[in-house]
Amino acid sequence: MAGLEVLFNCVSNTITSSQDALICFVHWEIVKRGYKCLGIGDEPKDGEKKSELLPPGWNESKELYALRYRSNDDKSNLLLKAFTVDSTLIFNLMDSTTEKVTDLTVTVSEYVDEGNLQTFESVFKNTDELTAKLKSSLLPAEKEERKGKTEKKKESERPSNLRDPDSDPLLIPTRGPPRRHPPDWSDPMAPFAAGGADLDPFGGRAGGMIVDPLRAGFPRSGFDPSSGIPGVLPPGAVPPGARFDPFGPVGRHRPGPDPDHMPPPGYDDMFM
Repeated sequence: MAGLEVLFNCVSNTITSSQDALICFVHWEIVKRGYKCLGIGDEPKDGEKKSELLPPGWNESKELYALRYRSNDDKSNLLLKAFTVDSTLIFNLMDSTTEKVTDLTVTVSEYVDEGNLQTFESVFKNTDELTAKLKSSLLPAEKEERKGKTEKKKESERPSNLRDPDSDPLLIPTRGPPRRHPPDWSDPMAPFAAGGADLDPFGGRAGGMIVDPLRAGFPRSGFDPSSGIPGVLPPGAVPPGARFDPFGPVGRHRPGPDPDHMPPPGYDDMFM
């Protein structure tokens, strides 16, 4: 593919205006994107061949430039027109395949030095800015760029054969060996030991006993699990740290008055 310098030197003897130099630059950008020039005018002519060079008569009219292009794979045709309006060039580019039209207005003096039209090293200026404008507003995407985007789109649309194990209803999850933790033999009298949630109804935990027999205000003489039942539980019947609800009042010899020391009125009246 011809470089801009080679292209410019091939037509430098025919460049007579700043507009000619700018057309040469735009033509090179189109060629870079996978197109070649067929000729001038709106209609095709016999014997046309695709070329990277500008065709004969390309700048005969300084008021209207018209160039036709075809892609290297012969799948796309472009028609470029440029109108001179005062100190600007108004570009129109139409893709005959998609009928898409793009346009761009460029101030010629911002990108071409009119005093050095035959010197390639100094004729163009602000080329990076001009290239960015052409790429974003006028020119088609490069063939390689479009091909890469198409392949990425196909890959993203391709269904994956891998299933998510969490969403497969037929997949039986693997089960590892059960985790064994040593039993908690902490002090049963600790506030948050085993069963502590039941013994602390106002501690912000679920559950809890309304009346705590161990915190009823009566003096305690030790915890006796056999209280309230005949005989005595054998040693080791209640493991250390296990929750145990006593069968009767806490303490085998609980001090205090007889529960029947205040019978209700008429307790002895059999007719009540």
